[in-house]
Amino acid sequence: MSESPRDAYRAGFVSFVGRPNVGKSTLMNALVGSKVAITSEKPQTTRKAIRGIISSESGQVIIVDTPGVHRPRTLLGERLNDLVQSTLGDMDVIGMCVPAGEAIGPGDRFINEQLDSYPRAKKVAIVTKIDVVPKAQVADQLYAVSQLREWDEIIPVSSVKQLQLDVLVEQLTKLLPESPRLYPDERITDESVEDRIAEYIREAALEGVRDELPHSLAVTVDDVSAREHKDIVDIYANVFVERDSQKAIVIGKHGARLRDVGERARAQIEPLVGSRVFLSLRVKVARDWQRDPKQLGRLGF
Repeated sequence: MSESPRDAYRAGFVSFVGRPNVGKSTLMNALVGSKVAITSEKPQTTRKAIRGIISSESGQVIIVDTPGVHRPRTLLGERLNDLVQSTLGDMDVIGMCVPAGEAIGPGDRFINEQLDSYPRAKKVAIVTKIDVVPKAQVADQLYAVSQLREWDEIIPVSSVKQLQLDVLVEQLTKLLPESPRLYPDERITDESVEDRIAEYIREAALEGVRDELPHSLAVTVDDVSAREHKDIVDIYANVFVERDSQKAIVIGKHGARLRDVGERARAQIEPLVGSRVFLSLRVKVARDWQRDPKQLGRLGF
């Protein structure tokens, strides 16, 4: 007997869009059940398309986390926006994230208008952070979101309290095309270990910095190698900034801040590599790298 369409296995790509800091990366991590994208209160934390993979009996949802759409002020900003545009063109479903507690503003309307450029993708509205506002306010936001366009689905969720995440995965799966599995079931991301290590270091370095410094931080990993006959992995990495004054901030008085960055990063890296870690961090100045095409290329943008 042939499968009915309802029983058919589905797999495809979903991207979350929204203003910076609406909870896209946090939502992806909650859905995947593991930290595959770093999170920070600083805008523009996400700098590349990171894939998180959710496998179930009925299908496979590959979530592609992208940088927030913003008005670029540097060549890096332009490249991040270009990355978002090219990524969205390949999506089966686009989920627009809007926080429950923030009124819909010009930025949300701008992003909603941009969705018209991707007619192939199904459109889903995701109202995030429903745990931090009263139910009546969530209801008001759901109505406000419904006025933006004709959505395929509107789903309220909380990543922190794990509310409605199963409903979101179920609805996203239903909107995907029939397809065989695209990744092995046990895979949760296609990020390399080196990429994840670099991101964990950058996340630790972002903690507590202010003003323009978050945008000036970039991390590269030179080497990851296990010591012979010892349960230790040696990791050598670089933290790049744009000016000498920023280098001093990252290092801190008598190196205290850099040690703190290393400790926080190591706490996340050790479970990832399954071993104790020796982490060597060097802080380097790459002047105005956000505006320099050659340096952007060297740093992976």
